Amino acid sequence: MKEIRIYVEGGGQSNTSRRQIRLGFNEFLSPIHNLARSHQIHWEVIPCGPRESAFKTFKFGLKTHPHAFNILLVDSEAKVTQSRWEHLRRQDHWQVPDLAEEHCHFMVCTIEAWLVADPDALAKFYGKSFNSKVLPAQPDVETVEKETLMSALNRATERTQKGPYHKINHCSELLKRLDPARVRARARHCDLLFKTLEAQITG
Repeated sequence: MKEIRIYVEGGGQSNTSRRQIRLGFNEFLSPIHNLARSHQIHWEVIPCGPRESAFKTFKFGLKTHPHAFNILLVDSEAKVTQSRWEHLRRQDHWQVPDLAEEHCHFMVCTIEAWLVADPDALAKFYGKSFNSKVLPAQPDVETVEKETLMSALNRATERTQKGPYHKINHCSELLKRLDPARVRARARHCDLLFKTLEAQITG
């Protein structure tokens, strides 16, 4: 295996916003990115916009890059109570490929769970008037529903100079500031992504 390709939901429609989210993910995943570089493994994060586009681009990538380790990374949108491919088959009604689970990974229930897992990073980004007290305090952020996460982020940031949380304008910069260890400790599917990639690189 000489190449890792991660097809990510998100990034919006413009080239600029997709470039920014690519940089954000590369920074957040830098421990694994650097490990891949040390093993001379090519690394590429591909922001795909909407989840349907991410799935289609991932399936196309399986054909165009058959020797790469291809990963689909999307929001789960709901709690994951079954195998990951089965979750997508039942929830999104997708015709999922016949691949091992290691090729499918989730941000549970959404990428905002990773953001609230590190409130210190949020506080440093938003600065004065950021209200960390309204963020979910559960040790396991994957138990927090999507609507609750979004509401909490909006309330925590609404009085800051940067304004309320905005996915396109803020998410990429926040990803760069997150402590991966903190996020992994509160989001087991994030931890699983790191462990899967590390195992692929080190063999």
